[in-house]
Amino acid sequence: MEHLILASSSPRRQELLQQVGLDFAVYSPDIDESVLPGETVEAYVERLARAKAQAVLVKFPDAIVIAADTSLSLDGQIIGKPESKQHAFAIWSQLSGRQHDVFSGVCVATSQRISSIVVCTRVEFQQLSLDDMENYWATGEPVGKAGAYAIQGIAAQYIPRIEGSYSNVVGLPLYETLQLLKTVKALN
Repeated sequence: MEHLILASSSPRRQELLQQVGLDFAVYSPDIDESVLPGETVEAYVERLARAKAQAVLVKFPDAIVIAADTSLSLDGQIIGKPESKQHAFAIWSQLSGRQHDVFSGVCVATSQRISSIVVCTRVEFQQLSLDDMENYWATGEPVGKAGAYAIQGIAAQYIPRIEGSYSNVVGLPLYETLQLLKTVKALN
């Protein structure tokens, strides 16, 4: 059986793959995650997922690599991770009372084949008060999270509805990832 590697240090992605019973190693490549001029969020997450997979394949050419990147988009703009409390509040002010899209680029690759997909989930956020924002920031959960929230955690109370893959919002769309994995394994 081929060695499976997750190209991510994200505990959430690791938990999702463990949830479906996969046995894998973890290797997180260091790649430049800068957004290119004029790049759409769809192109951005797919490019990063492919770059992560290819970086891991250089080190482990006999492996099957799963790589992903997740970002939020609101009004066509990429919403990243908060750099400070003020930045998190600015993000939440934009998301508050509106819908936004969460995009994940997923890539499954071997030295013979590289396959990728982009998955989109629409997320509705309730109107947040300043107290909501203060209380949520105080939990520490928003730090290091795209969009400054974690749907699988405390932020679930602020999200009345999603359309699409829940696991995508967590950080890895499981159904689509497993379909890519089946396709790549079948062609090897």
